[in-house]
Amino acid sequence: MPAEYATVLQTLGKQGDFKDNVLKVNIPRSDIKVSVDGIATPTPFGFGGWIAFTKGDHDMQVMMGDLVLTESEVNPVMSALLDNGLEVTALHNHFFFDAPRMFYMHVHGHGTAADLAKKVQPALALIGKTPPAAGTPGRAIEGKLDTDALARIVGTPGEQNGAVYKITMGRSDFTMKEMGAVINARMGLNTWAAFYGSDADAVVAGDVAMLAPEITPVLKALRSNGIDVVAMHHHMTGTDPDVYFLHYWGKGPAAKLATGVKAAVDQLGKSKAHH
Repeated sequence: MPAEYATVLQTLGKQGDFKDNVLKVNIPRSDIKVSVDGIATPTPFGFGGWIAFTKGDHDMQVMMGDLVLTESEVNPVMSALLDNGLEVTALHNHFFFDAPRMFYMHVHGHGTAADLAKKVQPALALIGKTPPAAGTPGRAIEGKLDTDALARIVGTPGEQNGAVYKITMGRSDFTMKEMGAVINARMGLNTWAAFYGSDADAVVAGDVAMLAPEITPVLKALRSNGIDVVAMHHHMTGTDPDVYFLHYWGKGPAAKLATGVKAAVDQLGKSKAHH
């Protein structure tokens, strides 16, 4: 790990890892138990916030991230970011029927690693200070997932994180750069699917990174496979090409959910980016 990144982790007092030229800092919301549509979901299912750093031209670092926040945290955190010279590029939901309601804030900045860490620290210090009122706990799902079968159906192996099996796919069919830095899967340019539950009784949540012509085919693929679409939006501004992100959620037998995800993923990369 480059020394400047080790310093970032020290400044922020967080865990992180360095690979593919990216320092990824974890900001999980394990302080909150979220139920989605009546189901108690583990933190890795979609409540792990993060910020990531990568080096661009002239020793300039690009920072991007996605902070997971409660409703009452959104505006104080936003002000702390803006007041310290960082940008907020998106704010949105990833789920419906979630209790407490959770929001996702995309952050962006340029500078030295040490500067960016200093600028983002006051915002991160506000996260998790005021716990939301306890709601009705959801039901946990017992049992195991045949993760090899899910990897086979989707066509990409995933990683086990606690009770969650998460498959992440980059977009290697086009290149996105900012200030000379490649914006890759670890910087947030990715499609993912998180599975939790048992083979017969599972839930899936995820995000699809799409170019404009892919949006309608992906929507049709998910809906025709019984998977709910819960949000559609940008995460990053001023990128070339423009990339749109779609969040989905499904409930049912794991293999059926994986088949729906695969149908959506199959729509990607068919149309050439405009380069």
